[in-house]
Amino acid sequence: MILFVINILILVALLILGTPLPYAFGGAVIFMVIFGDVPIISIILWGFNQITSSSLLAVPLFILFGSIVSKSGIADKLLRFADIFIGRIKGSIGAVVILTSGFLGAISGSSFTGIASVGQIMIPRMLQQGYSRGYSTSLVSVSSVLGALIPPSVMIIIYGWATGTTVTGSFLSTIGPGILLIILFIIIHFVHTKKYFSKEGKGTYKEYAEIPINNDPEEMEKFRKRNTKFRIFLAAIPSLLLPVVILGGIYGGFFTPTEAAAVASVLGFLVGIIFYRQLKFKDIMDLLHDSTASIGSIMAMIFFSLLLAQTYVHLQIPQAIVELFLDVTDSKVLILIIVTVFLIFVGMIVNDTTAIILTAPLLLPLVVSFGVDPIHFAAIMAITLAMGGITPPYASVLYFGMRVGEANFSEVVRPTMVFIIFGFIPVIILTVFFEPLSMALPRLFGY
Repeated sequence: MILFVINILILVALLILGTPLPYAFGGAVIFMVIFGDVPIISIILWGFNQITSSSLLAVPLFILFGSIVSKSGIADKLLRFADIFIGRIKGSIGAVVILTSGFLGAISGSSFTGIASVGQIMIPRMLQQGYSRGYSTSLVSVSSVLGALIPPSVMIIIYGWATGTTVTGSFLSTIGPGILLIILFIIIHFVHTKKYFSKEGKGTYKEYAEIPINNDPEEMEKFRKRNTKFRIFLAAIPSLLLPVVILGGIYGGFFTPTEAAAVASVLGFLVGIIFYRQLKFKDIMDLLHDSTASIGSIMAMIFFSLLLAQTYVHLQIPQAIVELFLDVTDSKVLILIIVTVFLIFVGMIVNDTTAIILTAPLLLPLVVSFGVDPIHFAAIMAITLAMGGITPPYASVLYFGMRVGEANFSEVVRPTMVFIIFGFIPVIILTVFFEPLSMALPRLFGY
């Protein structure tokens, strides 16, 4: 255990110093190989065997699909469709952002897709209505985190693969917390809107959604003619059908999550090229280039995280952790509190994928020994680690949102903390201690 603690301290120090994630984890692996007498050849061979798993292929495929969604016009069509229903409500622009981000989560499985697609469209609109740059950027960023919760989720795919837990059952466990988070975000936004906008109607999405930003009269007239409610609905149909095909195919038993990711990518290309005609050859090459760079970085990080996790297994660290906590306490509530606080801390220093690979194999035996279902633990890990994406110092989702929204950290930190305290924290507490929130749907489907 002393070697494990020293190794964790070295890893944290490397991360704080800004060492790229693969190198940081590689350094921790080298330490364990040298001082822990871990057979490096066997763990490297094991790592290559794991990284070539067909189930893990879903990760790069969903990353590719996320890039397609952000450049194919799908997000724009969904935004206009949401406007049909709530466009004239005061402050509805924020609700449109939140709902669309949640819907995109049911398509792409990634937090960054929502920022890249919704952020570029909606942040200028919100600024035009009088919202501050910091609040607009914060709202888009925290809403995009829903992509990590609403299935299909890349984070849950990796959890299922790393722990041997059913992926489809784990998908279902995050729906309840995800929907509750959407509701709380909308409430927080409307409370914020009430403080800043009068009753005359300023702050409705409809007020600006049908007017091009450049306000050219000729462009405005053309825009109105092609954006009747019926036309908007017809244009949104291909986008609305994507989650039906993806999730329906998974839960209908027609294909696995990996096959669903492949089908989604093909359909995304067809929608962007044939229906919306926004994907040109240059766009396709650009998104393939961007996706390849992201996939290479993520897979390298996963590989070294795997090796480090395997060194812990080789030294029987998970069993030692279980025995340690059983000697200290037999309270399930206390163990869940400790594990949740630990996961929140881990989410603040590394990304969700890395955190799951490192901590899930260590913590799952512990929580299972206290009667926690592995599917329930999937929801606990998902909601706590998703919050890490917007919680400094790591906060990768928030920093990406700041880049898209051209906002400073000082501008986004206060509204982001409001969403964390009144949105994320209550949902985390309910997910951890009110099991039906995450387990009702899995049990309904027989998991």
